[in-house]
Parts: sequence; structure tokens; C-alpha cells
Amino acid sequence: MRVSIFKFMTAFALAAFPVHCTFSAAQNLEGHVSPLYFGPNALPVPDMIEGKVSPELYTEITSDFHKGFRGDRTWTVSAKVNIPLFSPRVNLSLWMPVTEFYSHTPESLSWQNPLEPQMKGCEAGNVYISTDIQILRESTIKPDFAIRAALITASGNDEHARYFDAPGYFFDGSISKSAPLSKEGFFKEIRLTASGGFLCWQTEKGGQNDAYMYGVKATLSTQIFNISATWQGYSGWQGNGDCPMVVRADAVFKAGNFRPLLRYEYGVRDFPYHGFRFGLGYVFSRLSFRG
Repeated sequence: MRVSIFKFMTAFALAAFPVHCTFSAAQNLEGHVSPLYFGPNALPVPDMIEGKVSPELYTEITSDFHKGFRGDRTWTVSAKVNIPLFSPRVNLSLWMPVTEFYSHTPESLSWQNPLEPQMKGCEAGNVYISTDIQILRESTIKPDFAIRAALITASGNDEHARYFDAPGYFFDGSISKSAPLSKEGFFKEIRLTASGGFLCWQTEKGGQNDAYMYGVKATLSTQIFNISATWQGYSGWQGNGDCPMVVRADAVFKAGNFRPLLRYEYGVRDFPYHGFRFGLGYVFSRLSFRG
């Protein structure tokens, strides 16, 4: 059933967004910097902030496994922290793939065509730093609305086609509205989120690629877990594999202050990977802003 759903979503997405962004391996010339020909952590589609900013300090450690469509494999340990600043409406977020271990097949290595080919390796990733600001808080009429400004460091290197070795930044906003289901029952609410923004990254000396970001998300909250389905992506102007589009299914469990989490991710376009995530978050409820 899951395979059929993803096949339907893939067909719908490709019909709605033309495939002119993807090109053949024969065109993978030196100097093209796009997610289609790099590792899964080079410039993934950023998670949306769902219209609101958490007033609590939050930390998260995750383990991601990406299986490439050409047989390559990537295992990544990532870390994230959300730090409330001077207001419950503002926080500072930092996240990065701390280290990744990867292995190629002859097909995937030929496809990526790195400057320094190697079948196996280990790399440290880029650091993402963002300021998240909540503009509106949800009420009977108003939705939640939040904006974010983020910087991407050039911590990784491009010799093995794992990272772009180039800085970047993005601005985005998201708007969300919840529909309560019950106060005392198991099912709490359904929340819908839409996001949009602008992403830019350096592609070569003196050059850059600009992309618009988009996404929609539906979340069902219960007493013990939240489950969500997301469709997201960004589209660059160069048409060289710079239009990644993904669908994601997430589950976040509530165990006191702990937040065990699971994810499955499928690359619909220009992101040739299946992604699986296992992780654990923790909410420091005593270190928070209220009001």
C-alpha cells in the first residue's frame, strides 16, 4: 500500500512540476553544483518550522541512513539544538550532519563523477544557523506565522562529491492552522502548514544558484505521538539537477521530556535517495520563556 501511495505522489508531482530540471549523467560536467550529483547531506530540503517557535530549549541527536537509487549508502550522525533567546517568539537554531560514512557502487561513483574518486569514506558536514521569529500566534481567527533566516557554512569539501564546499543562505516563512478534535480524547488536533521561501548557494567562483522553496504538511496530534506527511522542495534556475523534491513521513513520540522520532523520506526528483531516520530529542522544560 505504501509503495502505491508513493508511486501516485511521484506521478502527481512530476505532472505538476515539469522534469526539465533533471538532466543526464553525460551532462555532469565539472563545475555543476547540484544535489542530484552529490551526497544526501550536500544541500537537503530544509525541514519547515511549522508556523511557530518553541519557547523551550530543545536538543536532538539523529541517525540517518540513505540508500541511493544506484546502490550507494550513507550513514549519518546529526545534531540539532533550538535555543530560546530574549523572547518566547524568537530562538536560535543550529544543526549539522556531524559525520557521515558512505560507500559507493561502481554505478553511483560513475554517476557522481567526483574530483577524487573513492569507494568508501568519512566526511564532516556543513553547519546551519538560523534565527526563527514568530510573527503571529494562532487564535480563533489568526493562524500561526513564523519566518526564518538561515546561513549555511562551507564546512564540507567537494573532492569526493559529498558536499558543495560553498556557502549559502535561505529565508522562508510558514503559516499553520490547527483544527481541534477533542480535549479529553486520544486524538487532539489536525494541523495544516504551508511554507515558501528563497534559497541561494554558491556554485563556483563568482557564481550562484537561486531557488524558490515550497512545501505543505499535515500533522495529526494524539496523546502519545504526532504523525505527519510532508511534501517539500526547492527549484533552482540552472536546470542542472537543482530541483530536489521529497515526500516525508514522520512520527514523534511523547515520553515525558523525551521525543523519540522516526522518519521515512523519498526523493521524488533530483534527490536520488531513500532516507530513514531514527533519533531522540529532549525538551528542557525548565529552561524556557513563557508569555
